[in-house]
Amino acid sequence: MEKKIHQWTEQEAYERLAAQCAQAELCQWDAERKMRRWNLSSEAMERIIAKLVKERFIDEGRFSLAFAKDKFRYNHWGKVRIEQELKLRHVAGQHISQALEVIESEESESALREIIQKKRPSVKGKNEHEIRAKLIRFALGKGFRMDEIVKVVGSMDDNEEMEDEQW
Repeated sequence: MEKKIHQWTEQEAYERLAAQCAQAELCQWDAERKMRRWNLSSEAMERIIAKLVKERFIDEGRFSLAFAKDKFRYNHWGKVRIEQELKLRHVAGQHISQALEVIESEESESALREIIQKKRPSVKGKNEHEIRAKLIRFALGKGFRMDEIVKVVGSMDDNEEMEDEQW
């Protein structure tokens, strides 16, 4: 049995995207990706995007701020990863910069320290050097900068040495 493919009208596509934008922030790239799956013409897509932007359903600045805050807070991503993901979504550089400014350096370091401390017990290695290397790779994958990681991992080593001396 053949699956019947629904052909979206321009108005239906607009209404569906407007409803989705009302529930969660979308960027233009996300909206275009959805419309490509609906087999809309490029002219119709341009008109729909223009209307969504004009009516402020889509706002790249608002999207990038929400994206950065959510990915930092809930996914524990660093600034590098957030920046890469926003670039993948073709968000303008000025919006990316503004979004990254929201994340404070102290807050970023605190989050990095927390995820490394949580990860540390599960990391196995032949020696402390190998464990540190694995923690650094883990934090790099989360999108934190090497200088931040080295600072946090180094300070954790200092704390461990101090704890060992107390025993």
